[in-house]
Amino acid sequence: MTRSIRPLVAGNWKMNGLKADLAIAAQAAKGYDTALKQAVDLAICPPATLLFAASAALIGARIATGGQDCSTQDSGAFTGETSAAMLADAGADFCIVGHSERRTLHGETNATVKAKAEAAQKALLVPIVCVGETRDEREAGKALAIVKKQLRGSVPDGSTGATLVVAYEPVWAIGTGLTPTAADVAEMHAAIRTELGRLLGKAEAAGVRLLYGGSVKPANAAELMNVAHVDGALVGGASLKAEDFLAIARACAG
Repeated sequence: MTRSIRPLVAGNWKMNGLKADLAIAAQAAKGYDTALKQAVDLAICPPATLLFAASAALIGARIATGGQDCSTQDSGAFTGETSAAMLADAGADFCIVGHSERRTLHGETNATVKAKAEAAQKALLVPIVCVGETRDEREAGKALAIVKKQLRGSVPDGSTGATLVVAYEPVWAIGTGLTPTAADVAEMHAAIRTELGRLLGKAEAAGVRLLYGGSVKPANAAELMNVAHVDGALVGGASLKAEDFLAIARACAG
């Protein structure tokens, strides 16, 4: 952890959840007690169909919400797209952009991710910019180079610790149960912090929250959250179980 940074645990529900599943958010809110509130920020990123209802339900609990993606455009003839302004209007505080599933399944480039992050910032949302390498890239010794290139192409100019979150998600670890070693995570997060320093200046980079994402669960959360420059987690499947999500938050809180 970076002791000067307040950690964030964000749950990405992906394409999961119907109205009945708002009970998960309610359970998380019930367990987000005073001690946790003092130590760690929580956010839930449900599917767009549940965003407004989740945001309304969580106001009193001080759990933020976020979108899972946004359009590069503000408005217009873009059938099926959701603008950042629409997400903000539905109560969101964050927006995930550049998730590996978007990059892989939808062919999103670094330039597209940057445009989406800029759109999110314009709407006063904080983009959670995702970066990460594939297994082939890691085994070829290219992991650091790939992630640095993604950062250079995806992070909006002029971002600050208040307007940007970066999530490192090794693609090969997402949903597989596999995780990098603590040493691997430490090396990557240190490299991300250094690269952000080149892009934004050291002072601003020092305040950017760097989340780890990739099969984070209660069993490995404490080890991962104790790694230097890991300022929280972007949680996938475990965020669909309130107790698991809260356990990860407790690990983050120390």
